[in-house]
Amino acid sequence: MLFQKVSAQDDLLALVGKDKPQKERVKYAFKSPRVINSHSMEFLNPGTMDIRILHRFGPLDQGYKNFYGFDQANMRMGVDMGLFHNLMIGVGRSNVNKEVDGFIKFAPVRQSTGPGSFPITVAVIAGMTWNTSPWDNPSRKNFYTSKLAYYFQAILGRKFSEGFSLQFSSILVHNNLVPVHTWSNDIYALGVGARIKLTKRVAITGDYFYNFNGLEENVNYNPLSVGFDIETGGHVFQLHFSNAVGMNERALINETTNSWAKKQIRFGFNLSRVFQVKKKRG
Repeated sequence: MLFQKVSAQDDLLALVGKDKPQKERVKYAFKSPRVINSHSMEFLNPGTMDIRILHRFGPLDQGYKNFYGFDQANMRMGVDMGLFHNLMIGVGRSNVNKEVDGFIKFAPVRQSTGPGSFPITVAVIAGMTWNTSPWDNPSRKNFYTSKLAYYFQAILGRKFSEGFSLQFSSILVHNNLVPVHTWSNDIYALGVGARIKLTKRVAITGDYFYNFNGLEENVNYNPLSVGFDIETGGHVFQLHFSNAVGMNERALINETTNSWAKKQIRFGFNLSRVFQVKKKRG
C-alpha cells in the first residue's frame, strides 16, 4: 500500500514537472527579408536594423566592350527596421531615376509549430516610390505627384524543411503617370521565390515574376534572378544573375528591359548587415 502511494506521488510529480508544448514561430525560411529582388516571407526581429547595399553591373552580352558589365553599375542602398515580430518598415534610394522608396510589411499570421500553430506565413506589403530625377521638359507644367508610384503585395509562403522554402506572391503596381496614354496605370504580376540550402552557410535562391499586362513586345520582359546566399557572421552576402536593372518593386515589374534569351544577363550582389539597436520584443 505504501509502495502504491509513493508510486502515485512520483507519477503526479512527473506530470507536474513536464513542460507544456509551446507555440513557436518558424524562422529562417529565408535568411533575409528579401529573396533577391523581391520581398520574402521573412521578417527582421524586433529592434533589429538591416543595412542593405544592392549592386547590379551591366549586361554580360557586350563582352570586353564594357568589361563584361563591370564598367557599368547601378545601386540601391536601404535601411530596414523590425518593429515587432510581424511588422517592419524600410526606406531606400536607387541611382536609377534617382528614386526614393519606402514600404511597410505586416504578417497577419506566421508559420508556427505547437498548439494553435499555422502551416504558412501570410504577409502583406504596401510601398511607394518617388522618381526625383529632373523633368525632361521643365518648361511644361509638371506635378511632383506624377512621379509617384505605389505597390501592394501579398505573400503566401512555407518553410517545408531546414533545406527548402517556397513562397508565392501577387503584386499590383500603380503608376500615377505612364509614358504612353495607351499603357495601363495598373500592372499586375504573380511571383514565386525559393531557397534550397546546400550547406550550413550556403543556399541557392531565386525569384521570378510573370507580368500579366505590362509587357511591350521586344521591350519589357519578366524578371528572373538566381543566385547564392552566403552567410558570414553578421552578414548575408548574395551573389546573383538577373535580367532586371531596377531594385525596387516598381522598377522590377515595369522596367525590366533585358532578356535571358538574348543573353542580356547582369551579375550583381546584395550585402546585408544586421545590427541589434533595441532590446527584442514580441
